[in-house]
Amino acid sequence: MATCLMNTLDIQKILPHRYPFLLVDYIAEFEVNVRIVGIKNVTINEPFFQGHFPGRPIMPGVLILEALAQVGGVLAIKSLPLDGAPVVYLAGLDHVKFRKPVVPGDQLRLHVEVMKRRPPFWRMLGKAFVEDSVVAEGETTAMVSVEQSERTGPAGPESDRVDIATVEKGPA
Repeated sequence: MATCLMNTLDIQKILPHRYPFLLVDYIAEFEVNVRIVGIKNVTINEPFFQGHFPGRPIMPGVLILEALAQVGGVLAIKSLPLDGAPVVYLAGLDHVKFRKPVVPGDQLRLHVEVMKRRPPFWRMLGKAFVEDSVVAEGETTAMVSVEQSERTGPAGPESDRVDIATVEKGPA
C-alpha cells in the first residue's frame, strides 16, 4: 500500500467536490509542478453501479477521467501560491483511450504528469492503472481560476454593489 500524503479530508480542503462526486481517496505521491499519484478504491456501494450496469457493474469511463482530472486539480492547486479560492475547470480532453473495464474491488492508481503550463492553463497527461495495467489514459487541459470573495473581489470593499435586502427594507 502506498504512503498517504493527503487523505480525503485534506483533499476536500482543496477541491469543491463531495460525495458522491469526490473520486479520489488519497494522494500517494506528489512533486510540485511535475507529477502526482492519487488512489481511488472502487467499491460496490458506489451509486453509479446501480445503473451501470445491473448484473455487470463497470465504472463509467467518464468517471475515471473525472478522477484523473480531480487528481490533476490537486496538482495544479498545490503547485501554485494562490490567494483567494482557486478553482480548476476542465477545459478539454484529447487522445482518450479506455483499455480495460474497472470493476468493484479494483484500486485505481491515478498518475498525472504536467506536459505544459501557460497560466492559467495546464496541459496534463493522465493514466489510470489497476495493478500494472493501464485501464484509461488521456490528455487534459485545465484552467486554474482564483475566485475572489465578494468582500475582497476586484472592486474591493468600496464597490458599488447593492445589497438587495437593504434596498427592500429601506434605511434602518
